[in-house]
Amino acid sequence: MSPVAVILDGYVDEPACLGVPPYVSPYIRTVAGALLAHGYSVEYLTIDQLRLAPMRTVELNRADLLVMIAGVTVPGKYLGGTPATLTEIQQVGHMVRGPKKLIGGPIGFGYAAGGGQKAIRQVISGFDALLTGEPAIALDNYLGGNEPAGPLDYARTDPWSIAGSPIIAQHPDYPFVMCELETARGCAHGATGGCSFCTEPFYGQPRYRGIAAIAAEVTALYASGARHFRVGRQPDILAYGAGAGEYPAPRPDLLEDLFSSIRTAAPGLKTLHIDNTNPATIARHEDAAREALRAIIRHHTPGDVAAFGMETADPAVIAVNNLKAQPDEVFRAIEIVNEEGGMRWDNVPKLLPGLNFVCGLAGETVRTYELNEQFLLRVRDAGLSVRRVNIRQVMPFEGTPVYTNNTLGQNEQRFKAFKEFVRNTIDLPMLQRVYPIGTVLRDVRVEVSGALSFGRQLGSYPILVGLPLDLPRNTVTDAVVVDWGMRSITALPAPVRINSLPASAMRWLPGIGKKKVAAVIAKWPFRDLEAYRKVAGSSAIDPVISFDIS
Repeated sequence: MSPVAVILDGYVDEPACLGVPPYVSPYIRTVAGALLAHGYSVEYLTIDQLRLAPMRTVELNRADLLVMIAGVTVPGKYLGGTPATLTEIQQVGHMVRGPKKLIGGPIGFGYAAGGGQKAIRQVISGFDALLTGEPAIALDNYLGGNEPAGPLDYARTDPWSIAGSPIIAQHPDYPFVMCELETARGCAHGATGGCSFCTEPFYGQPRYRGIAAIAAEVTALYASGARHFRVGRQPDILAYGAGAGEYPAPRPDLLEDLFSSIRTAAPGLKTLHIDNTNPATIARHEDAAREALRAIIRHHTPGDVAAFGMETADPAVIAVNNLKAQPDEVFRAIEIVNEEGGMRWDNVPKLLPGLNFVCGLAGETVRTYELNEQFLLRVRDAGLSVRRVNIRQVMPFEGTPVYTNNTLGQNEQRFKAFKEFVRNTIDLPMLQRVYPIGTVLRDVRVEVSGALSFGRQLGSYPILVGLPLDLPRNTVTDAVVVDWGMRSITALPAPVRINSLPASAMRWLPGIGKKKVAAVIAKWPFRDLEAYRKVAGSSAIDPVISFDIS
């Protein structure tokens, strides 16, 4: 009988890697492949599953080996899962006594409970070894009788990523899993030290995976039931395979080959999105960047987001922290992405930028927040669209300049006011611009059930959808937008079955509201749109109203 190894997924979130459900990080699949290569039977468990059923530690105790992957270097707010806390990690280390216990991932860089706090390097008590470097290679070395450490080597990890692909079928959200695809590791900007707060330069200068290896992994994932993919494990998708230098020009030919190869490997995929995109690359290489964006758009799926690490609109803060792009460069990049990706396909824009702001950096003043607000107003008033504005306080890690040089705690009230400004003045008009009433979102998956259920599409930074109906978890439905919140939308399942819609949901229909609900119900059943319009008037959702009375 084969020895049993359990992978415990504590979830990861890094500048260039996401592994919080429904995302599955590349670490999980390569570790699974390395374990299979050593003859183990591999089981998979998430920290959320362990929270819900703590007695599953009994299962862990019966295993021969436990490998935990964990660590957050970019703090966020999550709907699908919650990353393991340091306390939980140490509890696992002490409560699980049977197997050898190893831990790897960005937890090796340090731990903080959230943004605005320093991440402290920890001695993770209760574990037999910390897998340093690339977790799968460190694990392979350890199982071979060597030190549990080792740098990334795609020649070794590529076969494991293929062999480990079937592990996704053990994910509790399967088949609703988003496979984060790795195309590169390391940061070209790191040649000059990198951004003061970022941990990606810890991985060194960029190393790129070959297109054939990525396509082979996608083939294996697709055969295992994966239908949702994000080319997200990279610091700048437009720099894939590019030449030397801090801001290399994009290679549209390589991006064409990469994305077309993924499409060929997964012909029935439902999602193909991207993540990190350096606005400086776009602004400094406009023509090549446009061609590169067009190559992506030819093969991806709509509703995509190019995440810009803007960080700040204050030139003084940019200089002190060695950030990548000046405000005018970011603005130009926003214009270009809107021009190339702003057209609608299947009801939503094909590709829009998203903006990331990091607060608490060195040199920040009250004036910094004024400049941030002025920049966002400039974007809004120019009629440009951004999918979302993400604001966070820096989490300083040892080894980054911001660890000893930051302004955390100095502008707390201004930070809060900035967040409030964005929520009220920027987010709402952007949602109204991107998702006008009547927009139909395809395949919204319910993740939280209740009188007001919450769901999202599988994708890159999907909009949170509130559905005023008690829908079972994992219900998948098209949904039509009927209203907006600050960072979410309210929608109803489409088609809207007007003759059976509960009053609590009917009040959200345009033209009805609380006052007209009783009048509408009194006229049930409606035979056609004309009869309905006599009570409610016409609205943008009329095309998706159903008058089925069976």
